[in-house]
Amino acid sequence: MPERLSPPKSIKEICSTLERAGHEAWCVGGAVRDALLGIPTLDWDIATSAHPEQVQKLFRRTIPVGIQFGTVGVLDRDGVLHEVTTFRHDVETDGRHAVVRYGASLDEDLARRDFTMNAIAVHAERLEVRDPFDGRGDLERKLVRCVGEASERMREDRLRALRALRFAGRFGFAIEPATWQAIKESAPHLGRLSVERVKQELEKVMEQVARPSQTLERYREAGVFGTLIPALADVPTARFAAIDHLARPGLKGRPDRRALRLAALFVEPGVAPARDLERTLKALKYSNVEARAAVVLAEAGAVVLSTGVDDVTLRRAVARIGRLTLASAARLRWARGAAELGPQATEDQRRTARLAGIRLYRRAVRIAWRDPLTIGDLAVDGDDLRSAGVPPGRAMGDTLQRLLELVLDDPAKNERETLLADIRATLAGPSR
Repeated sequence: MPERLSPPKSIKEICSTLERAGHEAWCVGGAVRDALLGIPTLDWDIATSAHPEQVQKLFRRTIPVGIQFGTVGVLDRDGVLHEVTTFRHDVETDGRHAVVRYGASLDEDLARRDFTMNAIAVHAERLEVRDPFDGRGDLERKLVRCVGEASERMREDRLRALRALRFAGRFGFAIEPATWQAIKESAPHLGRLSVERVKQELEKVMEQVARPSQTLERYREAGVFGTLIPALADVPTARFAAIDHLARPGLKGRPDRRALRLAALFVEPGVAPARDLERTLKALKYSNVEARAAVVLAEAGAVVLSTGVDDVTLRRAVARIGRLTLASAARLRWARGAAELGPQATEDQRRTARLAGIRLYRRAVRIAWRDPLTIGDLAVDGDDLRSAGVPPGRAMGDTLQRLLELVLDDPAKNERETLLADIRATLAGPSR
């Protein structure tokens, strides 16, 4: 155990510099927690009795990353930034931002932290552990528990409700009853959190939690979705479970995987996604590109997930998402199918569902690479339209789009003379 708690050399050097100047210095927070759990980490934070201005004087290269809250970023000899924060206690809080006062002891500083697992400190050299709230015991018990009075901790910072749910999912922990009750009581007040923070927490669930469905169900049970994302407050359990069968974006993020998981949250077989889906994602501060990608996938997934879909419908779905995105829509179908079967399904049921998915995917692939799906696939081009008398500009674009709709319904009509005849008939107008 002691060797696990030994921080990197750069952290030891920073702590040693602080102590030689007469200040206390301890490693705290997530790095200590992860080290106790045997999870590798490079993100070690330091708590110290030194005030921010004293920290800045002691080190040649510093950045005031959160100096109003007592945090100074110290750059080590390799240019890596480490956060050094003054011991503090809260004077008042609005539920998200606290007014802090320095001059606290280490134990007082640990007392203001969110959960016992995050309120453990270790000395960089002696590897002495300070654990006034039995965080190590809760790690062994696999329990998320607030430091002190749970309702008070939640009132101090409403984000803690979401963090508790994420930690429980990430580590496979239970949530201590009083902490769970405080989360539920906190849910109606989560609207005061910034949208950016909510989005960040949702993405961390997708990236860090092995089975996001369990955490998302806890979001729903606690009333979190009812406050933050009402569109997800009452959806089939299989939507959440489908995400467990999709690849994780990873810590560095994969926009394609993130879009796929977002789409799974909103897609329903045979049902067009809610018209406000894009607005919901934009409200969560997803980029236009990410929001649009998720919407397109959700719309196509609603078709690809359906049973008994005809070729015209399937062709239009493939045209909408594009040939190269077809595999992603197929993954949505497979994930949702696996979720609906559930762990109790027999091997025969799984094989039948898998074969049905493969057959539908093969149909879609044949359509994708055999049939015309884009304006570029049409048997006529702009020169043909000009020769037929179509004026340049909007009229030409509208004509090409109309022809595409025609061949999406019936690919056999994608013949040059057939399309030109249609253009001439349209230009001539209705017969008299």
